[in-house]
Amino acid sequence: MRDSSGAALRAVCIMGPTAAGKTAAVMALAAHRDIDVISVDSAQVYRGMDIGTAKPTAAEQAAVPHRLIDLLEPDEVYSAGAFCRDAAKAIEVATEAGRLPVLAGGTMLYFQALQKGLAELPEADPELRQQLDARAVREGWPALHAELARLDPSAAERIRPNDAQRIQRALEVCLLSGERLSELQQQTAPPLRAEFLNIALIPSERAELHQRIRTRFNLMMQQGLLDEVSSISTLPGVTPESPSMRTVGYRQLLLHLRGELSLEEAVEKAVVATRQLAKRQMTWLRSWPELRVLDSLSSDCASQAEKLVDQWLQNRATEVISR
Repeated sequence: MRDSSGAALRAVCIMGPTAAGKTAAVMALAAHRDIDVISVDSAQVYRGMDIGTAKPTAAEQAAVPHRLIDLLEPDEVYSAGAFCRDAAKAIEVATEAGRLPVLAGGTMLYFQALQKGLAELPEADPELRQQLDARAVREGWPALHAELARLDPSAAERIRPNDAQRIQRALEVCLLSGERLSELQQQTAPPLRAEFLNIALIPSERAELHQRIRTRFNLMMQQGLLDEVSSISTLPGVTPESPSMRTVGYRQLLLHLRGELSLEEAVEKAVVATRQLAKRQMTWLRSWPELRVLDSLSSDCASQAEKLVDQWLQNRATEVISR
């Protein structure tokens, strides 16, 4: 597919678990090529959530155009469908400007939705969500997960018993549409036709990634993450069930602010939850087709990524000439 100017739609995707060094690789690309960075992060869309999401710094954003950052207030909801719409537009805009779109982040569902399509699902129903939240308070999310297992066994198998957000959405879809989420998700069509180069930064040593995660979270705490969580949690419309407050790190520190955990316990739980997130991200990547995998711990990881991008673009240019 081509944009209105006739330029082919192509984009590079830099994927990987949290703390793998995606930002460094992207900035290295930007040093040698005109690019637009398109964030693939379900938390960086929120204004004010800067420290805990490892949002690119003001200097990084000034040096290179960044898209899909600071789109919403923390009391608002963002979806994979909204991401597909926004990312498709950002890819087209970058291409028309003669810049290479580079999508970078760790929200794997967003990558999948953009490249493989997203099912047409019913809109969120605030009243039904309130009812499900109220039931969860009384019965617990594992009980609602058990109900989901009866209604949609395939969806329940993929969702953890305490994953409140995904349990809520899966039940909502079942109850509103009368159909299973797992079946609806098979009825997909990509939001745009484009060629993607998928590069995954995956560490060769799991223990080293775990240490990076702990070191980075400790640095976030030093930078004022607790104050950031406190400030956001008191904004009008923000509740513990808001998607922004379910973000790893924010959720655990909020429990401390509510008096349910000591600060030491909250930090440790946040580090463990971040490790679990990284594990899920890597599990997702293992099933990704035609993935170029680089060792994120390698000293020349960024330069390897640059070479992959250069080779890919040269091959595409050669194909165009040969036609």
